[in-house]
Amino acid sequence: MGERSEEIQLFEQCKICIICSKELSLDAAQQLASTLEEHGGDVLIYEPPSPFPSLSGFTHLMSYTIDFPGYEAACDALIPVIKPQWLHASLTKRKLANPRQYSPDPRLFLNDVVVTCGDIPEGDKDAIIGGVLAKGGIYSSRISNMVTHLVDLTTESDKARIAIARKLNMKIVLPHWFDDCLKLGKRIDEGPYTLPDPEILRAGSDAPIRYSDSKDVAGALPKALKSPNHLDVFDGKQVMLSTDLGIGSHLLESIQDLVRQGGGSLTTDVSRADMVVCRYREGFTYRMASRLNKDVGNLPWLYHLITYNTWTSPLRRLLHYPVPRNGVPGFKGLRISLSNYVGEARAYLENLIHATGAECTKTLKQDNTHLVTAHDKSEKCAAAKDWGLEVVNHLWLEESYANCKLQPVSDPRYTHFPKRTNLSEVVGQTRLNKSILGSLFFPSEDTPNDQRLSAAPSPRRMMQSKDQNATSRSAPALSKSVSMQPPAAKKDENSSSITAAAAAKDKSSSSATPRAAEKARNSAESKKLSTPARSRLTADGKENDTPSSTSSRKSKDAAAARLHDLAPDIALYEKEMKRAGGVIYGGRRKSHEEKSAANGKKRPSIEPQTISDGEDTTEIKKQKKSKAPVAMRLLITGYQKWIGNIKKEDADKRRLRDLGILVVQDASKCSHLAAPSVLRTPKFVNALAYAPVVISTEFITQCLEKDELLDPSDFPLIDKTAEEKFKFSLADAVARAKKNKNKLLQGNHICCVESIRGGFDTFKSIVEANGGECSLFRGRLSLPHKYRPDTRDDDDMEVDKPDDEVYLLSSVAPDQQKLWPRFRQMVEELGRKPRIVRVDWLLDIAMSQKLHPADEYLLNEDSMG
Repeated sequence: MGERSEEIQLFEQCKICIICSKELSLDAAQQLASTLEEHGGDVLIYEPPSPFPSLSGFTHLMSYTIDFPGYEAACDALIPVIKPQWLHASLTKRKLANPRQYSPDPRLFLNDVVVTCGDIPEGDKDAIIGGVLAKGGIYSSRISNMVTHLVDLTTESDKARIAIARKLNMKIVLPHWFDDCLKLGKRIDEGPYTLPDPEILRAGSDAPIRYSDSKDVAGALPKALKSPNHLDVFDGKQVMLSTDLGIGSHLLESIQDLVRQGGGSLTTDVSRADMVVCRYREGFTYRMASRLNKDVGNLPWLYHLITYNTWTSPLRRLLHYPVPRNGVPGFKGLRISLSNYVGEARAYLENLIHATGAECTKTLKQDNTHLVTAHDKSEKCAAAKDWGLEVVNHLWLEESYANCKLQPVSDPRYTHFPKRTNLSEVVGQTRLNKSILGSLFFPSEDTPNDQRLSAAPSPRRMMQSKDQNATSRSAPALSKSVSMQPPAAKKDENSSSITAAAAAKDKSSSSATPRAAEKARNSAESKKLSTPARSRLTADGKENDTPSSTSSRKSKDAAAARLHDLAPDIALYEKEMKRAGGVIYGGRRKSHEEKSAANGKKRPSIEPQTISDGEDTTEIKKQKKSKAPVAMRLLITGYQKWIGNIKKEDADKRRLRDLGILVVQDASKCSHLAAPSVLRTPKFVNALAYAPVVISTEFITQCLEKDELLDPSDFPLIDKTAEEKFKFSLADAVARAKKNKNKLLQGNHICCVESIRGGFDTFKSIVEANGGECSLFRGRLSLPHKYRPDTRDDDDMEVDKPDDEVYLLSSVAPDQQKLWPRFRQMVEELGRKPRIVRVDWLLDIAMSQKLHPADEYLLNEDSMG
């Protein structure tokens, strides 16, 4: 009886406000209230859109979301916000549970996770447990019904057998899932990581990655103004429409009528207003409303409230808050392209780019500065890496806008792409931080004028939450090692206003407008309003252009005249259709550079090429009569005249083929390498290992202009500036490569950290092109038997002598430094010598085709300062 009395009084010190929402209905809230009151709790149910009650006296707020009017005030008052699971956990434990583990805050993205570990290394286990606890989750040492995730490497461990035998409702996942979640700072789908048949281990590198919609991006874009049949979202609210909105009298009257229909009233007194709608983060109205803790949003936010008849915080979605008039410092002049985002996610990111003040380009060109992509398996990504552009995920864009500061691309969170995940599924989860907004845009009245917001705000004034600091610490900038420097970005026009975009959409939605009339609009504002169509893919899988239509042919004569030019494409298409699986996203790319035959046998004169070569052995046989024999196989990198013009590139390649020049993509198959200068692109560095004749891209231009095969020896590549910079001779490097015969790094095992600048695949191809072995280091190490090369050097080759050194390519980024002790320990346990080096060590070796001592490239903790 005494135990029952103790249970009844469990919540006697608690006064709890239960907040109804889409996820928590009134009926469910009443059931929770009944349980709390039965055990001594004092409960109040809040049902929107009624005015939010005073927080005075409440000990807890119970909600499935932080998207309710009093959330910011509750945080300021240190009142915990908990999900309903907190109630059940407290009853089970017979004591009040830790509220942090049941917070609906999306930054604690693992708070629904109860994890236990199977047979995995102790180091991985400690890292996973620490990460889960830091992000709101719980660790259990034993298998139980409460466990949601078992981390294991196989389903053969003791814990996995128990979970399967008992048919427990838990997911058995690889450690890679937690690794990717923690690197991104977001929770991604477990599907590709789930045992017994995880997709990330069986899917080929060319397999298409599934697209997943993000529920968080719904409603984040400006919508046409329309109201539901019953509107009460403004019940009891006073709404102020700022004069900086700049909308016409007709639209203004429509908005005012809807506010009144929704139970609200209009005011021009900011002190009396509950909600203030304005366009920019400036002016007396904006600053005063923000200091008074009013709900301050823009027109898209107001439209969202009207459309869904549900209150949502203007801080919840980045595009629901007034925009900075001059964009985000550092973004003006940037040219950003998108890849692998479609639908609402793509339109949302395009609007966000405009709001930062940067230019969003439909196609990717070499004068772009950044490529924002959902995964790194696409033609755009390959081109961007070749051109030395910054390749990042959308978190870089969202967090730069949220912090009103250009975030460093060196932060590994922004360059991490889980192998089988399309990051579209986590678009729109980033929120605005009120403390940052306050320090930049509405500082207190007693703040000196010289400390207030300027055109380029000081980073020292930017405040971030502890959780953001823990997950978003910027790594030191890494050297642009495997890329050519991007050209200077073009100057951009002033960014358009998101609020004006919403207004214009509203006007266009009121009457049907013919497509021809829409195209005739010539204002810059109108151009930015339309939601872009989904990227179209050309026959070879590229996103940078729209395939031309063949419907315009008007006679058989015209078709016959073009048949000769189209023959290679037709043959390629038929070949792709016959392949198992058919044509996927315009065709599959072949694997990376193949090693040349070690015995140095002469290559056959005609070889099948990859899809992008535009050639086929069958087609070559058919075209023998009309095409010249292949005189040279040319690998091209950095040719400016083809940038952004795929039609010209394809046409020029066909003309070159007619002259006897076969353009290839595989470095191991090229006889000649053409470049405008000495570059550190993957193509250039890989090709040097095969000792090609290196010529200037002027050779291509002149051959096309004169329509004849010129002597390539008349166009040598001369770049003394680059040779001095990289401290090598191009001619000597090619001469050494002939002697090395792709064995320069034979016997060397080189490891590479996963988050290395330029990507693991890039460095792996360089190592293997030079005869070495390369593997990814994630805390585990598997080395082959020690290589004992013949010490004789009959051919004067640059070969490695017997050596026990194992190398790790790394940078000084904090997440990479953490792997150093583990690497040293594992290598030393194998009786070998660990050497942690900068990537420049490998690049200098590959470029000069000569081994360099690792001493001057070594990295260690003592030298980090």
